[in-house]
Amino acid sequence: MQSPLAGKSPATIIRVYASTRMNPDEVKEKFYEDLETLIISVLKEDKLRILAIKGFKDRENQTTVMEFIFLGFSNHPDLQGLFFLLFLVIYFITILGNTLILAAIRVSPVLHTPMYYFLSNLSFLDICYTSTTVPIILVNFLREKKTISYKGCLSQIFFLVTFAGCECVLLAVMAYDRFAAICHPLRYPVLMSKRVCACLAVGTWLYSLVNSLMHTVLTATLTLCGPNQISHFLCDIPLLLKLSCSDTSANEVALYLSSATFGLSPCLFTAVSYILIISAILKIQSAQGRQKAFSTCASHLTVVVIYYGTINFNYDRPSSGYSLDVDILASVLFCIVTPMLNPIIYSLRNKDVKDTLRKLFEGCMLPSGSSV
Repeated sequence: MQSPLAGKSPATIIRVYASTRMNPDEVKEKFYEDLETLIISVLKEDKLRILAIKGFKDRENQTTVMEFIFLGFSNHPDLQGLFFLLFLVIYFITILGNTLILAAIRVSPVLHTPMYYFLSNLSFLDICYTSTTVPIILVNFLREKKTISYKGCLSQIFFLVTFAGCECVLLAVMAYDRFAAICHPLRYPVLMSKRVCACLAVGTWLYSLVNSLMHTVLTATLTLCGPNQISHFLCDIPLLLKLSCSDTSANEVALYLSSATFGLSPCLFTAVSYILIISAILKIQSAQGRQKAFSTCASHLTVVVIYYGTINFNYDRPSSGYSLDVDILASVLFCIVTPMLNPIIYSLRNKDVKDTLRKLFEGCMLPSGSSV
């Protein structure tokens, strides 16, 4: 039914409503009826249908996400069994190696020093870090649909950010320990007392937990749209930002701040520390003294180069121009391979650790040999 005001000019419509004797409520109701008729007469029926469908899709896309689907290894469906065995072996080596480091430091009085105190923190950290990602990866290798719940995804983000940030700061703390030992040997007992070591370790964990809690809360406030598919094998904040249809400026600012405080600052601090360490080592007169001084920090320097190299390749390279397989490889090196290499590096390049591990194995094997 066509409205009597259809086709009239705006001035005519205003005069009609101004001259009416209806009460205000009736005027309002009549106005909206005529406005609706006017809109329908201006817009074509197919445009109205498109607008209605778009509105429905927008409401549908903003529904609550219950789970995410991982697409990380979808390019190689025939290699799922091989990947399962490979990751299982890596996980076993990581847990075993870091547990042996913890046991060696625990039982040997020779290793009760600040350097090995922080190493025990690093080993415990690597066990937790790997256990955040690898178990869910192994389970998904056995399933056709590789999923993680929404709450599980947020939990994984919380622990990943906590452990990654903690390791960045802890490596810088370990570099400071080596700097104090080599550049200020006489003041070392004061600079790295038990109280100082405990405060540095606890501060590192608390700082990382607060940072991770902030990121997790900001991520939980995102409105997620579109398909709930993640082109990866784990949940990470940048991946969820791509699925968001809400404002992500606060998340991006928080990421930049964390990158500066947990990434760039510890890396620069570690680099400056080792420049001073190497400069001090080169001033030592005897070759034997230089070799002994360098051997105390060679393992840590190797771990630092590997860790910061993989983390920079994973996060600081351009996002475009790389295939999904390259993204997966970068994350595997950073999240899974590095925690496996750390105990191997420290056990192979550190005489005290090797001697303690050998005694530990001999002590475990001796009862079985004596019972024969």
